[in-house]
Amino acid sequence: MPKTSHPNRQFIQLVFSWIPRRHLVAASLLTAALISFVSLSPDETQVQDTGLVTIDQPIATQIPEISSVAEQTVIEPQGPQWQEYQIQSGDNLSILFRRAGLNDKDIYELTKTAPDAKDLRRIRPGQGLAFLVEEGKLQGLKYSINQLDSVSFTRTSEKTFSTEKIKLQPDARLTFHQAVITSSLFMAGKRAGIPNALTMDMANIFGWDIDFALDIQKGDSFKVMYEELYLDGKMIGTGKILAAEFTNTNKTYKAVRYTDKEGNTSYYTPEGKGMHKAFLRSPIEFARISSHFSLNRKHPVLHIIRAHKGTDYAAARGTPIRSTGNGKISFAGRKGGYGNCIMIQHGQGIETLYGHMNAFAKGMRVGTKVSQGDVIGYVGSTGLASGPHLHYEFHMNGQVRNPVTVPLPKATGINPSEIALFNATILPLLAKLNELGSSQLAMADAPTSNNLH
Repeated sequence: MPKTSHPNRQFIQLVFSWIPRRHLVAASLLTAALISFVSLSPDETQVQDTGLVTIDQPIATQIPEISSVAEQTVIEPQGPQWQEYQIQSGDNLSILFRRAGLNDKDIYELTKTAPDAKDLRRIRPGQGLAFLVEEGKLQGLKYSINQLDSVSFTRTSEKTFSTEKIKLQPDARLTFHQAVITSSLFMAGKRAGIPNALTMDMANIFGWDIDFALDIQKGDSFKVMYEELYLDGKMIGTGKILAAEFTNTNKTYKAVRYTDKEGNTSYYTPEGKGMHKAFLRSPIEFARISSHFSLNRKHPVLHIIRAHKGTDYAAARGTPIRSTGNGKISFAGRKGGYGNCIMIQHGQGIETLYGHMNAFAKGMRVGTKVSQGDVIGYVGSTGLASGPHLHYEFHMNGQVRNPVTVPLPKATGINPSEIALFNATILPLLAKLNELGSSQLAMADAPTSNNLH
């Protein structure tokens, strides 16, 4: 007897025949997944037994919102950036403004409203300019004069700028060096590790007592204590000499730096006498004396016995000539065998003469006031001269005197009312100078093995 199907089974087969096969496969997989999830999910009693903590908060609230994630990755647009330029040889303000996309109209607008901006016309190679430009318009300018000084200009309105001067304060560290001269002052300084500019400063301090062109001898020595300047831990240069000692032909000179109650700073002897005398010994720095003062000398051009009423300093053509004291020019022009000549009245019956100049410095004319150390002209060979040199004369009360040996007027010293404060300030400096000098000599004299640490 043939088998008959159950009516319900026939109905189910009919329904499944209408459903596409791929849908049936998907439904089967979904059913299997639900059965697995139910069989693996613990009931409330099982969760408590395992010690797990249930969270009453809906699962959906534990997922960060999409908007929050987006906020964390947003990058803010950057504003205008500073354009920095280092000034090169041949640059001027107009060239630098064009590099920044600006023009001469912007220069005029800045210099008209910010008075200090006129200093920008004196820019020099090595300095820096930084521009802040927005939509083609200058918003800010930074002028770096040197490592410590700068000026900042900021636009405050449509056509005006504000100015801010910035001066950084470096850290000063005490430094000491000493040396013995074997050939020249500069070579001794170089061997000791002293910058040339500082060696020049030391020579200027003692320049009223020592003629560094004539008096320096082999075996002379010096000690110098000065400041080294640091900015952000980096050395940027040297500061002022605080104390120094120079021994010349067995005579020792000492100098200390002191600022008085009025704020005036100068160098003094340990006794309080000023190192800065009324006159310099030499009108040219580190020149060689080619002919001394003599009343019985054979003239190199005329070849006759003729008094040489001054001192000749041989130097390269164009070497600067300094006024040896404060005064007023009484003559500037051509003067016979002196050639181009300047004469200066200093008061107290003292007059100095400078001959054979190649040219006068700018502004040097009769009536011009000059200060000690001012450049008044340049070495030449005008007049009766066999080669480039300076002829220098020193007159007192109408009488010519030997400028190398004439006693110079004394300098002013410390006010007696301030001598106690002066001593309290300079004695520690002198003690430190002696202490450092002695310690270095002891190290130099010690056996080599003791220096190896």
